[in-house]
Amino acid sequence: MTATTPAPREVITEHRQLPLDIPERVAPTEFYNSPCNLRHLARENGLLRNSLGFLLYRKAIGHSNLFDASIIYDTSQQVLDPMGRPVRRDQLTREENIVFSRMTKVVLQYMLEKYPDPEEHLVFCGEASLDATWPLNKPGVPSIRMIHNHFMVFKNGMLKTASLADDDDPNLTDSGHNGLFLDYLSDVYLRFFQVLDLEVLVPLPPEAGRLAITGYPQGLPSWEIKGGVETLNDGRFWKEYDLVLSGFLDFYRAFFALVSSEDTRIPGAARFPDQIENILLYSDDFHQAARMLRLQIMEDPTFANEIRWQPAYKQLIYRDDEGRLIVTISQNSVGNAITELLGIVVKRIADEAAYAKAEPEIVRQLLELRTRMVKYNLGSAIHTPSWPNGLFVPPAGD
Repeated sequence: MTATTPAPREVITEHRQLPLDIPERVAPTEFYNSPCNLRHLARENGLLRNSLGFLLYRKAIGHSNLFDASIIYDTSQQVLDPMGRPVRRDQLTREENIVFSRMTKVVLQYMLEKYPDPEEHLVFCGEASLDATWPLNKPGVPSIRMIHNHFMVFKNGMLKTASLADDDDPNLTDSGHNGLFLDYLSDVYLRFFQVLDLEVLVPLPPEAGRLAITGYPQGLPSWEIKGGVETLNDGRFWKEYDLVLSGFLDFYRAFFALVSSEDTRIPGAARFPDQIENILLYSDDFHQAARMLRLQIMEDPTFANEIRWQPAYKQLIYRDDEGRLIVTISQNSVGNAITELLGIVVKRIADEAAYAKAEPEIVRQLLELRTRMVKYNLGSAIHTPSWPNGLFVPPAGD
């Protein structure tokens, strides 16, 4: 890969105009999370569904027009309260977690097989989840508020020539929260994660996994998946992937309890209580950062309105420039797209003609992937107007 100045990038991604109109006085995220819209999503863009409720679908308004898909734990028809739907993997049963992990593995392996060259393509997947207490009509709430994994591929050549993103873009800076973590919490954050008992995840220095094009991720704990793509077939990896999330949840709850009420009690559900006390609660930097955030919340009502008091995170598996598979995790304060953790801000625009050029190849790959998932007993095919019999059919007018 030729040298380039590392900087966050803004990419333009075209999509079709949504066939549904958002009713007046309804916030977009409220509409997207309605049972009616989610039923329509499955009918128009669903690829595969299984008996546990996991749905593989084509993103109608995606991030990449090279490869873009999601798996969602679709509880929308059983749990009508969107605030009552599961939003994190730790809320899944053992059986559900195994199936979700297997589905994730198959999609990720497919992408790495079809896009094998790290110099040519950036391949990644991940979750951007937040607690069900966050109001639906607040900025940054995911368009679909349930457990989901987003899979995508970008051409590195396209990223290299893309416009530079604004360094102050709230999705990159998390409205100042990211700077707080980088400037005051990075060391204690990294030390806290060093206590995890890991066999197949190998800790990396924070700078080691940065992408040459964007310079991201920044200041986050990162782990290389020892053995690469083959390790995705090992259940130990998925248990350790969940262990990383458990550690993050402990860190987040301990920090925001301190911010909220200067509470130094160890959360009852903590997975690592000794580490919370020994590493976090005895850290002066931890207390200094909490005090700074607490004072800002007390003085700035706009900033206070953006705080997510319950755990909100982004967790990724991505391939770096050296071809290594890397896991990383971050707090999620304002922006929710996992692309932003890698320094990519996506601007999505309605452009029927541009999307029509990319759509046949996107759908061809997704149907090929679906065939593989059916073979592995991960679900049954869904027929939609765009692929009624397993083949792409252009919309009327194309």
